Amino acid sequence: MTSIPDLSTRGTPAPWADPPSTARLVLADGSVVTGRGLGAVGSAVGEVCFNTAMTGYQEILTDPSYAGQIITFTFPHIGNVGANAEDTETSNLAMRSGVRGCVLRADVTAPSNYRAGEHLDHWLKARGIIAITGVDTRALTARIRTGGTPNGVIAHEPSGEFDIERLKADARVWPGLVGLDLVPEVTAGQSYTWDEMRWVWGKGYPRQLEPEFHVVAVDYGLKRNILRSLASAGCKVTVVPATTTAEDILERRPDGIFLSNGPGDPAATGSYAAPQIARLVDSGLPVFGICLGHQMLGLALGATTQKMHQGHHGANHPVKDFTTGKVEITSMNHGFTVDRETLPSGVEETHVSLFDGSNCGLRLEGRPVFSVQYHPEASPGPQDSHYLFTRFVNLIRERKGLPLRPER
Repeated sequence: MTSIPDLSTRGTPAPWADPPSTARLVLADGSVVTGRGLGAVGSAVGEVCFNTAMTGYQEILTDPSYAGQIITFTFPHIGNVGANAEDTETSNLAMRSGVRGCVLRADVTAPSNYRAGEHLDHWLKARGIIAITGVDTRALTARIRTGGTPNGVIAHEPSGEFDIERLKADARVWPGLVGLDLVPEVTAGQSYTWDEMRWVWGKGYPRQLEPEFHVVAVDYGLKRNILRSLASAGCKVTVVPATTTAEDILERRPDGIFLSNGPGDPAATGSYAAPQIARLVDSGLPVFGICLGHQMLGLALGATTQKMHQGHHGANHPVKDFTTGKVEITSMNHGFTVDRETLPSGVEETHVSLFDGSNCGLRLEGRPVFSVQYHPEASPGPQDSHYLFTRFVNLIRERKGLPLRPER
């Protein structure tokens, strides 16, 4: 990787009031980025990636799929709408955050939004998230695009004194995400039910009081808006931990199975999850997976997964749905992909990324089983893919001999 010695911005602070340098981002190749600290004090090691979304930073920072990662936001103005009690995406209330830290361009200003409940700095501190501001995030993003996602350490120390050699060593020896099972850090500790639906202007989050179907959602790192989308599609949702066996799931007599998003290497989690998914597929029930759930469904069906060069992280990723011929703009967050060359006979590729041609969806021929690589709940992101929840419920309706509903 080409070394860039200084990615800190120049000229951002007023020249008469230069704030102290209280944060560092140290990459595994020894590069040191200087900036100003925000949020929690301390240090954390992780994979440095970038996210291109222009909104929804609170949802991004609470997405369990980011466990083990340090997020570089390409949008410069992060924190200007503050933080609130509603936009937290992790459904595991015992987990403060999965993300290890975040890298920002501009200093965080006082919030200016009617929904703001607190300053982003306070919110980051409460969740143990370390942030660094004053970084040339465009240069760092270009570096990641060229050299791939590096390991790094993010550190915040108000005194401005750092043991740089120790931080370099920490970044260098961290093994990275390949082979790392992070799902135990983010999955639910026990099963629970969910009936809250998507947000409605002026009404908040209504409840699903008359569900048509019962869906069991396997929690590999669930987001709340996935559960809300399932409830809005007419489902009573039972969430179960990632290690729940197929037999225990089927004893709950569900009408369908949902496989959630999550962090880490799918092959590592798949060592115990894929055999259970294969049994769920054999049950004949409709199965719908997204993100990590998509990758592990691929493993359960006989395919393999591989690490990507830079991954897909953002809310502007074009994907073509071969089943309809349409292109949708999607929200993505993943660093691994299903290798299409290993898809076995009878498993059809249904979606593909128009950025790099990587696999973004599959279905099992002759079975009510399908998955996508992206986030159809899109929080944050566009709502182009909400139709997939209707597609899933229609598989349940078809199995029960009920009329189908238009996908929307």
